[in-house]
Amino acid sequence: MTIIIGAFLNATGILFGSLFGLSRRESLSARAQFIFRNALGVATVFFALRLVWLSINGTFLSCLKQLFIAALAITLGSLLGKLLGLQKISNYLGRYATRLLSSAQSDPYRKMADGFCACTILFWAAPLGLLGAVADGLSGYYYLLAIKGVMDGLAMTSFVKMFRWPAAMSAIPVFALLGFITLACQLYARPFLEARALIDSVNAAAGLVACAVALVIYEVRRVELANFLPALVVAPLLAWLLK
Repeated sequence: MTIIIGAFLNATGILFGSLFGLSRRESLSARAQFIFRNALGVATVFFALRLVWLSINGTFLSCLKQLFIAALAITLGSLLGKLLGLQKISNYLGRYATRLLSSAQSDPYRKMADGFCACTILFWAAPLGLLGAVADGLSGYYYLLAIKGVMDGLAMTSFVKMFRWPAAMSAIPVFALLGFITLACQLYARPFLEARALIDSVNAAAGLVACAVALVIYEVRRVELANFLPALVVAPLLAWLLK
């Protein structure tokens, strides 16, 4: 049975954020944004570490070995991500979406279409979306996408004030993409990894990478999150080689 709860929650968050933004004349206060940001940071760290905790089992030495594999996968994955230029691609998409936002505000005839496209690209390009979709597809852990849904919903409260209801339609392609990734992991990646007991290695790496999202939320430092994504592929390979 295929279930895509995470993608649904993400899309629902966008829609609820749109309705909230359209129903209010004023944007959220700076104090409210501060509270939401801190709460999201705490929730991100909690559910990311919980995913790591659920993915590690066995004796003390076995747990240390699994943590070592996850950390090594992230290190090697970041190097691979730099070679592939994943962060550069993510930055390009972000700049393109920013240009669309600017042109949409200056050109009323393109306002609706460009606003929709910009919101879609921004929500698609977030690395937390891929991490959450993979975790949901492999083990039904939809909490990361639920957090992303809240983040996207908060962003949408401002976007709908600029671009009105068409921006809310970005929930459809976001649901389609994340749902596709989740289903692909459920139907193809999960049986392959499950047969070789490698699912936990992927989830542990995903959880550690998701922890870095909190650094971005709190603006502690700039983290090239997109470069870490290959760790999801490197982790099961290392776990298989180091068995």
